[in-house]
Amino acid sequence: MLLFLGIFHDKILHEEGVKLSYSKRVSLLIGMDSFIVLFSIFIGYYILNPYFNIYTLQMLTISSLTLLVSHHVFAFIYHLYHKAWEYASVGELVAIVKAVTFSIGTAAIVQLLVNSDIYIRVLFITWLLHMCLIGGSRFSWRMVRGRLIKSVIEKESALIVGAGSAGTMLVRQLLKHNESELKPMAFVDDDVTKQKLEIYGVTVLGKTENIPEIVEKKGIGHIIIAIPSLNKLEIQKIYQECSKTKAQVKIMPMIEDIITGKVSVNQFRDVQVEDLLGRDPVELDIQRISEKLTGKTVLVTGAGGSIGSEICRQVSKFKPKKIILLGHGENSIYSIDMELKVKYKDEFEIIPIIADIQDRHRVFDVMGKYKPDVVYHAAAHKHVPLMEYNPKEAVKNNVIGTKNVAEAADTFSVSTFVLISSDKAVNPTNVMGSTKRIAEMVIQELDKHSQTRFVAVRFGNVLGSRGSVIPLFKKQIQTGGPVTVTHPDMTRYFMTIPEASRLVMQAGALASGGEIFVLDMGEPVKIVDLAKNLIRLSGYTEEEIGIKYSGIRPGEKMYEELLGKNEVDSEAVFPKIFVGKSVEVDYSLVIILIENYNDYDSEYIRKYVLELANKKQELLITNIN
Repeated sequence: MLLFLGIFHDKILHEEGVKLSYSKRVSLLIGMDSFIVLFSIFIGYYILNPYFNIYTLQMLTISSLTLLVSHHVFAFIYHLYHKAWEYASVGELVAIVKAVTFSIGTAAIVQLLVNSDIYIRVLFITWLLHMCLIGGSRFSWRMVRGRLIKSVIEKESALIVGAGSAGTMLVRQLLKHNESELKPMAFVDDDVTKQKLEIYGVTVLGKTENIPEIVEKKGIGHIIIAIPSLNKLEIQKIYQECSKTKAQVKIMPMIEDIITGKVSVNQFRDVQVEDLLGRDPVELDIQRISEKLTGKTVLVTGAGGSIGSEICRQVSKFKPKKIILLGHGENSIYSIDMELKVKYKDEFEIIPIIADIQDRHRVFDVMGKYKPDVVYHAAAHKHVPLMEYNPKEAVKNNVIGTKNVAEAADTFSVSTFVLISSDKAVNPTNVMGSTKRIAEMVIQELDKHSQTRFVAVRFGNVLGSRGSVIPLFKKQIQTGGPVTVTHPDMTRYFMTIPEASRLVMQAGALASGGEIFVLDMGEPVKIVDLAKNLIRLSGYTEEEIGIKYSGIRPGEKMYEELLGKNEVDSEAVFPKIFVGKSVEVDYSLVIILIENYNDYDSEYIRKYVLELANKKQELLITNIN
């Protein structure tokens, strides 16, 4: 009977094919509960009356009508007809107990007034039946319906990492939402007080170090990391344990995104390579940056590139007066222009400019027309092997182009100029790094006599930027491998594109003039480890894809540095941001390069820029003479 009532209840509330108005839904529920109330009291009467001869027909009629009316009154008071019973829990049970008990109490009072006596046995039996049938009809179908649907839908087993508030919220949602493809089988949590506890029927079976054995024992196909507050080091540690299994690994979204409605609890995301950097992002001094950017005109060179476009996105959040998108490639400038105009077209002016920074006249024309307050110079040739084959182009773009933009900024009194440099500018062994170091020399020289504050920011490798290893590895994985790594011991510092862009803005806000800002990027990462993680995150094993060592390419270093030994200043000027000391150079040698590079062949230019960037000035002067 409980199942029948539960099915009837489900038809009323949940059947997709039936669209009931509020009044019809309430009417049907009242009808179902009326049947239960009358059935309960008449069954109680027929059970006890042969033995005790308690009720007269008149008293039975009065008691039935009283119980019927009072039940509906208290049902409305405690919202029994307004609850979503598929989410029923202790609160709903308490509401049923109150409604049933008070309606029985009302019937008892009426009996006392009419007959000067209370038929306790009948009312008690009625109360029990009332509770079983009304409560049971709601709760029994909730369980039966879930079991029936689960038996139809084949669910995959999941291990939940974290038995805290986020993990328990996740399990509750997975159990309630029958359309979910996952069935939580177990928790793991490093809190010793939670071991062996059962939460929503799911047991905490061990700590994160036990993940591999639990996955093996339970046949787990999915691992969900449900600790949104984890820092990068902790995620890295957990992922190392997860990577020992063949289970797919996902991360639960941030609690604030769930609360604000951006995502639902069971919308998981894949673990990203960025999650495994082992370092938390730099926090920004929002107030200081806002003072520099809000209501100001900002020019970004290389605005269509990976870093330049992200700088534009980050700057836009601070509501500048104008943002000038300067770049050489029309497609990339068109793309970032359209993106920003869709989002910010009514908030500030967005001006796309097609220009080559090597065209000095054009650069001065743009700078003179718009007179920006802040310039972020992201335009550059950055591909190491390509620049080894094209040293003249590296000088033209990275050195002369930088000089054009910087001198235009000086001429038109730009407040702050930020150069995007590279960790390859430290003791460079390649043309690209050498030209970036010489670009730093150009702005440091200008800073000595300019009202403009010129600063540089050195990055490590930027994950996902054009020319970085991540897009290459992904393409190789998609084609079945192998992934090519130059050397098993090669290491690099890594950061994300948004993090790199925020560092640029923070450096501009901190600038006094002449500094080289560097991010504390934690420990360098082995390229081969990055490749292995990416293979794993793509759903393959190292054996399936393979890793091939191709040898160090021209101009590459085994290890990168962020500051040279004579540049290091150990005191951070901002949390996780350091500033290097300015190193004196003979700037006349830079001018000689700029004025005469067209007369030199590629091999001589390569030798010149390497010696100049490494401050081998005596050797360089001898060669020139």
